[in-house]
Amino acid sequence: MSELPAYLDVPPEKLGEGTRVKVRVLGDMQSVARDFADALLAEIRAGAKTFIVPVGPVDQFPLLADAINRQHVDCRDVCFINMDEYLGDDDRWIDASHPLSFRGFTDRLFYDRLNPELAPRKENRVFPDPTNCSAIAKLIEQRGGVDVCYGGIGINGHIAFNEPPEAGEEMSVEEFAALPMRVLNLTRETRTINSVTVGGEIAVIPRRAVTVGMKECLGARKMRFYCNRPWQSAVVRRVLHGPVTASCPASLLRTHGNAEITVTDYVAQKPDIRLR
Repeated sequence: MSELPAYLDVPPEKLGEGTRVKVRVLGDMQSVARDFADALLAEIRAGAKTFIVPVGPVDQFPLLADAINRQHVDCRDVCFINMDEYLGDDDRWIDASHPLSFRGFTDRLFYDRLNPELAPRKENRVFPDPTNCSAIAKLIEQRGGVDVCYGGIGINGHIAFNEPPEAGEEMSVEEFAALPMRVLNLTRETRTINSVTVGGEIAVIPRRAVTVGMKECLGARKMRFYCNRPWQSAVVRRVLHGPVTASCPASLLRTHGNAEITVTDYVAQKPDIRLR
């Protein structure tokens, strides 16, 4: 197995060892979703007001809505900045009624489930707008920064839709870390893995997206990332124990002073690399 990258052989108990990133291993997918919801609610209760949040992982939002309602937590002044959204051929948001719309999903699974007296105000429910790419940075500045950036990690190591440079493109870690919110093409890898969750048809996955930048994500006071897909066993090891490089965007978590990755027990296991 010497021809394989050494990081793939890192055992579960050594994940994150020698890095600044704290690694937590929980149980199944549901336990990770519950932890995500509980952690976000605890931050709100502690006074945090501004968050960057993903759509994926997905299962935490109904749990969070239920907890907010049950515990009567006032979230009117809490601002949720969603990481990204798919775009159509006109570089505008796909319609919220589209089955793949992140905006529609977030409404159905989170905002529409909240007691209106507790829910974030409309102006605090923010998605990156492809027609105004400077708006998120201005909002973050007005709110005094992002308290916590939550997220997942893509098959190519992306966070939000911050795709790694294509083959032949040169970009330093510093240049990549400074990338702001922008409109971009999705890589073939991202479109392929995203198609797996919708029946395996890559043709239905949009080719363009808008995303908050690495600059906005890395500028958060805390970074909390969650991994619950079996294929993330390998990419988590690359993120934590491969080189810190723009070709694996989430590896830049290792440059942050307060970053944490939480994984399921099966993601923590070494990838089983063999034909079968």
